[in-house]
Amino acid sequence: MIENLKKYFVEFIGTFFLVFTIGATAAWGGETCIAPIAIGFILMVMVYAGGHISGGHYNPAVSFAAAIRGALEWKQWIPYAIFQILGGICAALTINLLSGGLDAPAKSSFSLATILLAEFLFTFALCYVVLNTATSKRTEGNSYYGLAIGSTVTAGAFAVGNVCMGAFNPAVAISVSVMGAVCCPCIAVITIAANLLGGACAGLVFKLTNND
Repeated sequence: MIENLKKYFVEFIGTFFLVFTIGATAAWGGETCIAPIAIGFILMVMVYAGGHISGGHYNPAVSFAAAIRGALEWKQWIPYAIFQILGGICAALTINLLSGGLDAPAKSSFSLATILLAEFLFTFALCYVVLNTATSKRTEGNSYYGLAIGSTVTAGAFAVGNVCMGAFNPAVAISVSVMGAVCCPCIAVITIAANLLGGACAGLVFKLTNND
């Protein structure tokens, strides 16, 4: 029980700082390229910091993929997701306290189909990278997994951040909604569905392409 609580707490901390960085760069970063870089970097260092304890998921979709792959017990997925979401919400509330909340656009400039596809593709990419660099026996003990994971999020934010939320993470989608930066609740719902679908597909593809 104590070991599990340690894992959950690490997931809470990592997700908190991921979401806090997202909110802080949105509130004070300005219209620059700094946000994707900062977000990728904080994810990278948090993966390095907590990966040896909890796996460094910080993302219910990644935990879902890990459970399908067999790297996480199914009974652990819900506690992981709960602590990840709680960490994100606490970060969102902290941003709201410091900044007064983020301004949501009057309406979405992209279609729900675009959101679904973009979020699905890069959530798949993120989970696929996590499974192959951080859970595969063939790459066990490598030193690049954190950089690979953080870089995937940075690439995704640059590539599709203008056509979707760029969350690739249900905890982020929920937390950004708490910050008030989503104009319509259905966008968050579509994003979460796409994230979980991307994670599921990544888990299945890993099982099809690896001998672990």
